[in-house]
Amino acid sequence: MSRSASPVGTAADSDFLLGMAAASRERDAAARARLSDAQLRTQLLCVDAARPLHVDVGFGVIAELKKLSPAEGKLDDGLDSPAEQASAYIEGGAAALSVLTEPERFAGSLDDLQAVVAVAGATPVMRKDFLVSRYQVREARLAGASGVLLIAAMLDADQLEAMLAATLELDMFALVEVFDEADLERCLPVLARAGDAVTDGRCRYLLGVNCRDLRTLQVDFSHFTRMAPLLPADIPLVAESGLTEPAQAAELAALGYRIALVGTALMRSGEPASAIAAIRKSGGAASCT
Repeated sequence: MSRSASPVGTAADSDFLLGMAAASRERDAAARARLSDAQLRTQLLCVDAARPLHVDVGFGVIAELKKLSPAEGKLDDGLDSPAEQASAYIEGGAAALSVLTEPERFAGSLDDLQAVVAVAGATPVMRKDFLVSRYQVREARLAGASGVLLIAAMLDADQLEAMLAATLELDMFALVEVFDEADLERCLPVLARAGDAVTDGRCRYLLGVNCRDLRTLQVDFSHFTRMAPLLPADIPLVAESGLTEPAQAAELAALGYRIALVGTALMRSGEPASAIAAIRKSGGAASCT
């Protein structure tokens, strides 16, 4: 497993997302060779039910665990274990935990996911990866995930619809991520056909805007403002990447975002529980105005 990251802006990162998609397809094929889809489905019959995601009044945090970032470098110095960090996130009141499982550029694994699930209790855990198949959604559920990230820029409408359906069939939630208007136009009809985003208090899917362009890895926090007028009011909105201080949560809440996905800032915080609480307080105050 490689733990080194190529510098941002090099030829290797000229289209980061294309490389991640190709690597994910290779991992998907290798996983199927070890465990067929039929075998995986059989094993899923013995797995505990997925933990529901509830989007409460106020402002929530999806707290992310990642050891390495291609843009930021190594993030887990001084961290004893993913479970230790997860426990701090839960103490801070995270609505859900996100665990990177991509091995080469983020040094993640399904083992990390399972370690976090083991200590998460009722808090749902999401697999964050560059998923390209329904098999990988089922693989996530087998490892204990209650949710998955689906990146619209990597998937055509048919692929997105099939993977979202596989997610919902397993009573998992999906965070459907868009970057630009083209992504949004492609995914909104898919989400409309999937039914309500929230039923009986349980969130089935969320719509996320990433202010990091995954083609170049550049971050632009003002991207949240530009995208906000285009976003639907009936789907919980998630602001992904770019949040570095609690005050920014108030800006996001004023734009209509109900949740922030925060990774690097929490991994680098000496007190992640307090950091999450501060983000929730800042965003929650703005949500009530």
